Amino acid sequence: MPSEKILEVKQQQLATLKEQLNNSCAGVLVDYMGINVADDTALRKELRDAGVSYAVIKNTLLRRAVADTSLSGMDSVLSGTTAVATSSDDYVSAARILCKFADKHSNFTIKSGFLDGTIISVDKIDSLAKLPSREVLLASVANVFNAPIAAFARVIQAVVDKDNSADVTVAE
Repeated sequence: MPSEKILEVKQQQLATLKEQLNNSCAGVLVDYMGINVADDTALRKELRDAGVSYAVIKNTLLRRAVADTSLSGMDSVLSGTTAVATSSDDYVSAARILCKFADKHSNFTIKSGFLDGTIISVDKIDSLAKLPSREVLLASVANVFNAPIAAFARVIQAVVDKDNSADVTVAE
């Protein structure tokens, strides 16, 4: 029987993990078996720079954290080694970084993921990873809004240029 102190620490870890999962807009579960320390360190740095939280979690702890939630269907993938990457404000960065890493490392696999408390398949995670970054999407939207205004400005400038060329012809 574990001591009171150990139980208290584990309950605190469980509460922290539940809070992290609840406050995340997106998350990805991976099997990291067989990657070396240098690759793991580089992956963690890239995730940290993108604002993604990444941690190795025991399957029993994760199973208890998602019990009685909309994520409880992840039980089927909670075997072997499991790491969880979560983001509180970026839906794409964890999926993009981890899928890119999985493409380069055959022993690193994506297990499952979630978006806004709904479990998504590995195929959807791959699709999510292929989306452009938020900045690129915003620039595209801004360009779409700007295009009609720019076209109108070009038309007005053409009318002004035409009037100026007519004035020059009359003056000669």
